[in-house]
Amino acid sequence: MPHRCTLLKSVLASLLVLVGLLPQALRAETILDWQPLPDLPNDLGVAGPFAGIHRDALIVAGGANFPRPVWESSKQWTDTIDVLVRTNDAYQWKDGGKLPRPLAYGASVTTRHGVLCLGGCDAERVYADAFFLQWNGEKIETVPCAPLPQPMAYGQAAMIGQTVYVFGGQAETGLASATNLLWSLDLSTSADFTQLEWKTLAPLPGLTRSFNLVAQQHDGFNDSIYVIGGRREENGQTQFLSDVWQYVPKTNTWKQRASAPRVIMAGEAIGIGQSHIFVLGSADESNFDQVDQLKDNHPGFPRQAFAYHTITDTWIEAGETPENLVTTTAVRWGDSIILPSGEVRPRVRSPHIWKVSPTISDKSFGLLNYFVLFGYLLAMVGVGVYFSRKNKNTDDYFRGGKQIPWWAAGCSIFATMLSSLTFMGFPSKAFAQDWVYAVGNFTIPIVAFLAVYVAMPFYRRIDATSAYQYLEMRFGRAARVFASGSFVLFHLFRMAIVMSLTALALAVATPLTPAQSVLLMGVLSIAYCTMGGIEAVIWTDTIQSFVLLGGSLLAVGLLLSGVDGGLSGFWNVATASHKFNLANMHWDITNAQVALWVVVVGGVAQNISSYTADQAVVQRYVTTPTSEEAAKSIWISALLTIPATLIFFTIGTSLFAYYHSNPGKLDAMATTDQIFPLFIAREIPIGLAGLIVAGVFAAAQSTVSTSMNSSATAIIVDFLRPINLCTTEKSYLTAAQLSTFAVGTIGTLLGLLFVDPSIRSLFDAFIVILGIFMGILGGLFLLGAFTRKTNQFGAMTGALVGSAVMLALWKYSKINSYFYPAAGLSVCFVTGYLTSWFLGTAPQHLSGLTVYDLPAEDKPQLVKETA
Repeated sequence: MPHRCTLLKSVLASLLVLVGLLPQALRAETILDWQPLPDLPNDLGVAGPFAGIHRDALIVAGGANFPRPVWESSKQWTDTIDVLVRTNDAYQWKDGGKLPRPLAYGASVTTRHGVLCLGGCDAERVYADAFFLQWNGEKIETVPCAPLPQPMAYGQAAMIGQTVYVFGGQAETGLASATNLLWSLDLSTSADFTQLEWKTLAPLPGLTRSFNLVAQQHDGFNDSIYVIGGRREENGQTQFLSDVWQYVPKTNTWKQRASAPRVIMAGEAIGIGQSHIFVLGSADESNFDQVDQLKDNHPGFPRQAFAYHTITDTWIEAGETPENLVTTTAVRWGDSIILPSGEVRPRVRSPHIWKVSPTISDKSFGLLNYFVLFGYLLAMVGVGVYFSRKNKNTDDYFRGGKQIPWWAAGCSIFATMLSSLTFMGFPSKAFAQDWVYAVGNFTIPIVAFLAVYVAMPFYRRIDATSAYQYLEMRFGRAARVFASGSFVLFHLFRMAIVMSLTALALAVATPLTPAQSVLLMGVLSIAYCTMGGIEAVIWTDTIQSFVLLGGSLLAVGLLLSGVDGGLSGFWNVATASHKFNLANMHWDITNAQVALWVVVVGGVAQNISSYTADQAVVQRYVTTPTSEEAAKSIWISALLTIPATLIFFTIGTSLFAYYHSNPGKLDAMATTDQIFPLFIAREIPIGLAGLIVAGVFAAAQSTVSTSMNSSATAIIVDFLRPINLCTTEKSYLTAAQLSTFAVGTIGTLLGLLFVDPSIRSLFDAFIVILGIFMGILGGLFLLGAFTRKTNQFGAMTGALVGSAVMLALWKYSKINSYFYPAAGLSVCFVTGYLTSWFLGTAPQHLSGLTVYDLPAEDKPQLVKETA
C-alpha cells in the first residue's frame, strides 16, 4: 500500500499547510469605520448636491450654502461640479465644469450611463429636469434625459436593476406641496434617454412627505424600495415622521414596516449587505422650532447611525457618527459608502467627505473547536484507509461486494439527498421566507413507492452497476452515453456548487477563507473516497448523518433558549410573521414567493429523477445483499427525510425568532446563507461550535464523496468497459481510483472557481443546476419503464429537445427554478413519446424492460396491461 501511505501523508501535509494559513481570529459584530477623504474644494461645503459615481470617479455637483457669517447672509445656489478621482490609494479633486443652472436638493442615483440627476430647486422654483452627468476622464458631459412627470425637490431615488425609482419630495418651494407619489424609469427601454417614459406607480398609502429617505434592499423574497420618515405640513403645522414603508415593484404594492426608533428626516439611507439598510445621517425634530434663537449655539443634528434589518423587521443603533451630515446623498463606491459634504447644523455646511466601510471585530475560534473539527475530518480519512484494504476488484469498489447493511445504505441515500445545501440552505430559506419549500421534501415518501416497486427491481434484475445500463438495453448505446455524460457533468457542477457555497457560508463560522474550505473539503474527500471506494463513502455518510442530525437538534435547543419568552416567544414571533406558512395560493410561475403547485409538481419531478435516474442514488440499490434489503434502505432514507426537514426548517424559524429578539447580533455583511454559521460562530459554546461546524463539513463531504464515486462508476462502466480499455480486473480497479481522483480534483478546482459572494441563495443556485440536468434523465427513465411505443429515435429526440428547452428556460425565462425538473421531465417524456408515435416503429423485444413486460413475480401490482 505505498501509494495509500503517500496519499495519507499528502493529506496530513495539506492539513498542516491549511492550519498554518489560518488567520488567528474570527469575524464578529459589524462596526462602521469612518475615514476622511480630501475635503471638497469649496471650503463652505454644500447641502443638497447631486452625487454619484461614474468611471470610478466621485461626482459632486451643485448644492446650496450660506456665505460667512451665515446668520447675516442669504442662501446661495451653486452650479459647480467637482470630481474626485483616485489612483491606487491617492485621491485628487478635479474641476468638472458647470451644471446647466445653479441647482440643489434634487435626487440623484448612480447608473452605468452616468449619474442621473432628477429635479431640484433654486430660490425661485422647483424643476422637473433630468440629465446624466458623465465623466470622460477630463471633464463632465451633460446628457439630457426624459423629465420627471412633475417638478420635485427634497425627494430621493434608488435603483433596482436598470430601473430608477423616485419617491416623495415637494412639487413647489413650500412644504405643503409634499407628495406621496412614486415614479419609475426603465433605462433599458431606449438608447435615446429623452425618449424614455416615466411610469406613475401605486402611491404610498400613508401620509405625503418631503425630506424622506429612500433605499433599495431585499426582503428575503423580492428586491424592494424602502421609504423612511420625512416631514410634511398640514394646516400650517409641521409633522415629523418615523414610519417605514416597503414597495415591491413586482406586485406594485406597499406594506408598512416597523417604524424607526425616532424621527428620521433629511438624511441618507443605503442598503448594505443582503438585508440591512443603514441610516448614516439624519435630523430629528429636536430644536426644530428654536433655530433662530439658538443660531451658532445649535448643537447640530444627532450623531447617531441606525440599522434596519428587512427580514426580521427590526431597528438597532449602529454607533456614533463623527459628523452628522444631512441633505446629501449616500453613494456606494466599491466596497465603501461615501457621504459627500452636507449640512451639520442649520445654515452650516461641511466640506468633509467621509468614506464609511462596514468592518467587524475579532473573535477567536478556540483551540477546542480546532481539535473537534480537525479530529473529525481526520477520522473520516481513517475510514477511507480502513476500507481501502477490502477493495479487490471494481465490484468491491463500486458496489461494496453487495454486502452493505440496508440501514447503512439508507443513511447514505439520505445523506446524499440532504447535503450541506440542506444543512444551511433550508434554514436560510425558513429564516428569510417561510416553510413553503418544506412541502417539496414531504413528497419524497410518495416517490419512494416508485423507487421501491419500479426503479429498484429494474436495476436489481439486470444486476446494474450503472443506472444507465438500463437505458442502453431500452434505447440503445446513444441514450446510455448521453445520460451518463449528463450525469457526470451534473455532478462536477454539483461538487463545485456544494463546496464553493458551503465554503462561503462557513466563512463567518470558521477562520478558514472560502478557498481554504474548498481545498479542505476537496482534499479530504478525494483521500478517503479514492482509497475506500463506495464502502468508505457509505460508512462516512452514515456517520455524517448522525453528526448532521445531532448537531441540528443541539442548535434548535440553543436557539430557543435565546429567544425572548422561550418557546412561547418563539411561537408568537413566528406566527405573527407568518413564518410557518406552507402554501402560497396563486398561479404565477415566476413569483419569488413560489406557489404551492410549483413546489409540489417541481418536488415530485425532482425526486422522481433522483430516485429513478440519479446514479448517486441508484448505485446504493445494488450494494445490499437482497432486493428486500434494498427496499428497506429506500424506505428508511425517505422516512428520515421527514424529521430532518422539520428540524432544518425549525432551525431557520428559530434563527428568525432569535435575531428578532437580538437584532444587534446580526452581521450586516453576512449573507442570508451565512445566518446559521453566524449563529454557530458567535453564540454556541466553544467545543460544541466545532462539532456543529464539523456537521456542516460532514454534510458537504457526503455529497462530494458520493459525486466522486458515482461519477467514477459511470466513467468506468459506461465509457471504458464497453470499449475494453483495460485487460484485467486489477487494471480496471486502478482506473476507477484514478477516475475518482480526477473527478475530485476537477470538482475541487471548479469549486475554487465558483466561489462567488454575490450568490444570494445557495439553495436556489443548486435547484437551477439540478433542474437543468436531472429532469431529462428522469424523463428518459419514465419513457423506458412506462411506454412500449417509445423507440430509440424518439427517446434521443426527447432528451435533446428537453435539454434545449431547459437551457432556454434558464437563459431567457423568469419562471421559478423549482419548476425546472418538472419542465425537463415533461418535455422529454412528451416529445419522446409523440416523436416515437409518428416516426419509426415501436421496439419489438421489450421483455423485462417495461413495467408491462416484467415477469409476473416482479410486476408491480398496480400496473395494468395497457399499451
